[in-house]
Amino acid sequence: MKETDVKSNRPVYRFEWRGRLDGGDEAARQAALAACKENAAREIREGRLMTAALYYYGRQLFLYYEALGEPCGPESFMAPLEPLLARWPEKEETTPWAAMYPIYWHNLPQGEADWRRPVRPERRRGRIALLKHETMFEYCYHHFAIVQEGLLLGDKYQFISLHEDILFSYFEEPRTNVNIRRDPTQPSKAIDAWTAVDPEAHFERLPGSTGNFLFLPDYFNLGQEDVCPPEEQ
Repeated sequence: MKETDVKSNRPVYRFEWRGRLDGGDEAARQAALAACKENAAREIREGRLMTAALYYYGRQLFLYYEALGEPCGPESFMAPLEPLLARWPEKEETTPWAAMYPIYWHNLPQGEADWRRPVRPERRRGRIALLKHETMFEYCYHHFAIVQEGLLLGDKYQFISLHEDILFSYFEEPRTNVNIRRDPTQPSKAIDAWTAVDPEAHFERLPGSTGNFLFLPDYFNLGQEDVCPPEEQ
């Protein structure tokens, strides 16, 4: 097998993390964010990341990235920001980045070649939603059922994770509609079950939200399409 074939078969690992700015003045924050963006671009150029995007809501941060070849933590490229982040309790320790738990997606990467975008997406979107505590786990139950069934069509790159009562959703536009089974011919029964329990009743609406989710501005969003020459993608 040629070296290029081995590279294209590397696995893709997706992660979402939550942070909170809690120190430094505006100049220090902007300098740290610029350094993180530069680090992310370097990791993409050197083939360790495919995509990295950082969104914010007030002082809250939501990080999405795709690691190539092996999993990695956010410290691999977000270290300049860590001194300015609050610490989250995590078992017996604390951490600057709280791991968000993946609960919903429409596709699983089958390696780097499968996951590579044919063209640069027009937009890499990040959005959040707030779940009602009394119905939070019903939401999780139905969305896990949709994933397990694997028939609902949706954006190939969508990825929704949960931390506390906050959902963070990443997706791209224009959307590339697929499903986990890669079979668009069968209808989803799991989505019918979710629709039957009144989806709107599961959310606390955030001011300015579109539907149940609020779109977020980003500090940066980068992919191979931005920083790598076409022959290196």
